Amino acid sequence: MKGILVAGALATFSSFLFTPLLIRLLARRGYGQIIRDDGPATHHTKRGTPTMGGIVLIASSTLSYFISHVITGDKVSASGLLVLGLVFGLGAVGLLDDWLKVSKQQSLGLNAKQKLFGQAAVAVAFGIGGLQFTDSYGLAPISLHLSTVRETSIKLGAVLVILWIVFLVLGTSNGVNLTDGLDGLASGAAIATFLAFIMIGVWEFKQSCGLESNFGSANCYVVRDPLDMALLAAAFAGACAGFLWWNASPAKIFMGDVGSLALGGAMAGLAITLRTELLLALLGGLFVIITMSVIIQTGYFKLSGGKRVFRMAPLQHHFELLGWGEVTIVIRFWIIAGLSVAAGLGIFYGQWVVS
Repeated sequence: MKGILVAGALATFSSFLFTPLLIRLLARRGYGQIIRDDGPATHHTKRGTPTMGGIVLIASSTLSYFISHVITGDKVSASGLLVLGLVFGLGAVGLLDDWLKVSKQQSLGLNAKQKLFGQAAVAVAFGIGGLQFTDSYGLAPISLHLSTVRETSIKLGAVLVILWIVFLVLGTSNGVNLTDGLDGLASGAAIATFLAFIMIGVWEFKQSCGLESNFGSANCYVVRDPLDMALLAAAFAGACAGFLWWNASPAKIFMGDVGSLALGGAMAGLAITLRTELLLALLGGLFVIITMSVIIQTGYFKLSGGKRVFRMAPLQHHFELLGWGEVTIVIRFWIIAGLSVAAGLGIFYGQWVVS
């Protein structure tokens, strides 16, 4: 438990400390945000704001994760290394996309097919690796069974599991990417989701079937490294908190695709290794809502011959065009994110109580 507090505190401090250093470095090199011409007119004032701040998020959470293990003397888990590998892989795809944007001074970097292929390749590698590295109980970081609030009896098999993982990783990483359109919106909502994973990981550890006190319990959890996943979630939550200080309106820096894709990958990786895959839809409820707004807008536009459901998608821009202030939208969307997390945790704990 000590490691969770250490990781969270170190990540918060390091992210808070190093983000302004990155801001100055990026500003000197002219690596500023490129604003789309078809976006809300109010966003043009943000042109030139340093981007690629996700570098700090990845670095702070990773260093804090490893330093906390050195301090506590605990071993780094295979699950933790795999999730970090997923984060680094997706972060690399996002970094390439961001670099192409700032180097070419245009709002488009990688095209959609290139970005999706890169994300899918990283997800496949994560899935294959996660089915290996079994511990003394025969548990691998990733299960062959579908999970909701815990592992179910529905066995998917290796091929279907990897395809399912690709879907989860692509959906979550792109969902966070779509949400990252207003100052502090994605980073603030991500904190709530990572805090939920801390609670889930600690609870699964306390109720683990591997503990002698839980032998014979029908409610115990079969998860390989729940406590280490809680520690990793604390590192990501802390990194987001420190970054949010500088990312809140008016933002001094944006996380960029390197940050949004990496955070989405972290959420997907935690849900998969903690056996809460379908619960992720609630824990990341805001990201799901915003992603669905884009799907609805695109689908209706094509089917209706050019008509729109929203004034603009993603959903946060619809409310901007309705006249809502940016800070108002962010705070209200944070409330939605918090309510979604509360509902998800309620279902998680409620299932344990009634089963």
